[in-house]
Amino acid sequence: MEKKVLFPRKKTRAVKVGDLVLGGGQPIRIQSMTKVPTRNVAATIRQIKRLTEAGCEIARVACPTEADVKALGKIKSKIAIPLVADIHFNYRFALMAIDEGVDKLRLNPGNIGGEEHVAAVVEKAKRHHIPIRIGVNAGSLEKDLLAKFGRTAEALVASASRHVAILEKLDFRDIVISLKATDVPAMIQAYRLASGQFDYPLHLGVTEAGTLVRGSVYNAIGIGTLLQEGIGDTIRVSLTADPVEEVKTAKMILEALGLRSGVRVISCPTCGRAEVDAAKLAQEVEARAMKLEGPLTIAVMGCVVNGPGEAQGSDFAITGGKKKGILYVNGKQERVVDEEKLVDELFREIRKRKPSHYRCLSAGERKR
Repeated sequence: MEKKVLFPRKKTRAVKVGDLVLGGGQPIRIQSMTKVPTRNVAATIRQIKRLTEAGCEIARVACPTEADVKALGKIKSKIAIPLVADIHFNYRFALMAIDEGVDKLRLNPGNIGGEEHVAAVVEKAKRHHIPIRIGVNAGSLEKDLLAKFGRTAEALVASASRHVAILEKLDFRDIVISLKATDVPAMIQAYRLASGQFDYPLHLGVTEAGTLVRGSVYNAIGIGTLLQEGIGDTIRVSLTADPVEEVKTAKMILEALGLRSGVRVISCPTCGRAEVDAAKLAQEVEARAMKLEGPLTIAVMGCVVNGPGEAQGSDFAITGGKKKGILYVNGKQERVVDEEKLVDELFREIRKRKPSHYRCLSAGERKR
């Protein structure tokens, strides 16, 4: 039976970023940003590799100094996903970043100097086929727009329009737009307005959303609401946390909406019936499952009341008991396992029966 499209996407133009395409009906891409100084090449590469392993498809790095920009080429040569240089105020850094081989620039043409500077960046970006993301942020809006609109959705869109016009005047249209705010309703409304005004791909996100739990909730509501309306081509979940957590949350948002087939871990909230630490089990299973490819459903249950029922609807499941647990495969009881071996046996069974789900792991990890 043909799968029904729940949330038809609004049509946007296609913009190529490295080997990926944003917009044009392509899958929604997951982005994140490194949280170490870019000039620390080894640390930046390690972080991007961890992000890639978790499912990140585009990595952005901050370039506040010349040393950061000069590190881009070394970083690019050691990673497998497109690299984005985040540039503010200094047009020379944008030119240097292109020379270093980045796949995309994040900058606002209105704050890198006069028309001559913008034209120089655009000319070089055109020649190297490098797209530009215009990143509007509610915290750094132009003073005249704040005076006219206040810190509103209308101000965000007016700012984006101003920057877009600068690029379009130079016949540059490899553009991606973001309009981020800490206020979720304002962010949602800004993207709704932008979707009706522009045909460029939209990069969704709630800026400075907060720590892991709060930030995940705010992003899920803001990004999820827009995705349900067919708005958005790429997403970045901003969290005051390890950037891998950003990727995990982004994947879960897409999976929850049926926009991406991932590995879903179902787990019970636990209660007084539980004779096993179900929360610990679920956390361990989820951490290991994030490194697998979907579609796959794993259930982690704390007792035998709901466990068998959830197991029937899952590819694999474990149900806790007193010092023992039950492993299920395709809804059927496979065997009883000692509690301390339950998670290892679960993943041993997944590896045996679904080896293709381990394609994203390194050779060393496949052996474990």
